[in-house]
Amino acid sequence: MVTARPKSNGTWIVLALIAGMALGVVIAASGATALASLVEKLAPIGTLWLNALRMTVIPLVVALLITGIASAAETAATGRIAGRAIVLFVAGYILSVALGAAFMQGTLALWPLDEAVRVALRAGASADTTVVPPMPPPGEWLTALIPVNPFASAASGVILPLVVFAVFFGFATTRLAPAQRQPLVAFFAGIGEAMLVIVHWVLWAAPLGVFVLALGVGMRGGLSAAGGIVVYLVLLSSVGILLALATYPCALWFARAPLGRFARAAAPAQVVAFSTQSSLASLPAMLTGAREALGLSERVTSIVLPLAVTLFRVSSPSMNLAVVLFVAHVYGIPVGFTVLAAGMLVAVVNSLSSVGLPGQTSFFTGTVPIALAMGMPLELLPLLLAVEVIPDIFRTVSNVTADIAVAAIVERSEQPTADS
Repeated sequence: MVTARPKSNGTWIVLALIAGMALGVVIAASGATALASLVEKLAPIGTLWLNALRMTVIPLVVALLITGIASAAETAATGRIAGRAIVLFVAGYILSVALGAAFMQGTLALWPLDEAVRVALRAGASADTTVVPPMPPPGEWLTALIPVNPFASAASGVILPLVVFAVFFGFATTRLAPAQRQPLVAFFAGIGEAMLVIVHWVLWAAPLGVFVLALGVGMRGGLSAAGGIVVYLVLLSSVGILLALATYPCALWFARAPLGRFARAAAPAQVVAFSTQSSLASLPAMLTGAREALGLSERVTSIVLPLAVTLFRVSSPSMNLAVVLFVAHVYGIPVGFTVLAAGMLVAVVNSLSSVGLPGQTSFFTGTVPIALAMGMPLELLPLLLAVEVIPDIFRTVSNVTADIAVAAIVERSEQPTADS
């Protein structure tokens, strides 16, 4: 297993975005045709960087799904508490993606972006991505979920049938004898780690790739593009805040935890999460708050909270889907029921495998499969990656809040057993 991860270069990516857009605006205002021509000649660099990330997505997602499902199934089999926690994790993912989809679709329908802003953001695309293949009718879509040839699906980049195959394959590995299962899971774990190494190499060059892409956005879109990114930040951060707030009534209804006590239990972990963007770094504060403010037992918290940090990020499906829905809105692509269902399904399943990855890596492994399943353009994602550091704050805050709520619900579910 790869244990050492390169440090995040998120600050440099944000600076590259700002510098690229600012320089592009200056070039457009100056009317210097030679500089404008140079920007157009540099555009393939941004495309090359994006393609380097895209080439890792399919093998990485398949490998992470198989190993993640095998690991989760083995964990659930070790005890009742872990099994109940995992059931709650899945339920949390489903509720999360439904809430995020409803909020994003409703907000963009009520307050759509100005056409000038959308045109400005599309100007940053390095290729013509306005033509998107239509989704098949519902009957064809359902029959296509089971791939006749998974290798053909992988070769053609059809992600949804491949995800279904990986899920079946992952559960099938749990039925094998240990002597057969362990080397097979280790093989896919090795593939996943190798892909992550490549991703980190590519992300090392992210400031350059984002700078080149931002040059085109600034030159062709001007300040309107910057305004569109600000709107995106507000919308995506709002999804994270909404998820965190929704956790409080869940704790009240399902765990019978008074809102004041739950708020006091979650506050220290939320502060750590806000400052570090790390659920793992928030674990000690989560354990202390859950035990002292909520009075949860050590038996439950010592199992559920470390497991939650490892397997559960409630914000992943909703916020990753929200990113793709924003892209669809920018390109004016209608999102019908079938398209939305495909995105929600991939968002939930993919979230089971992408936990524990660094923010920039999980952004691509989380959003690209959803975009591929929904038939959405990918060229806008690098610009949104550049500002991911801000929504990631609210992702982490909502994650740690939900982790504590799950522990409280499991504690409540254990009480009848303990009393009997």
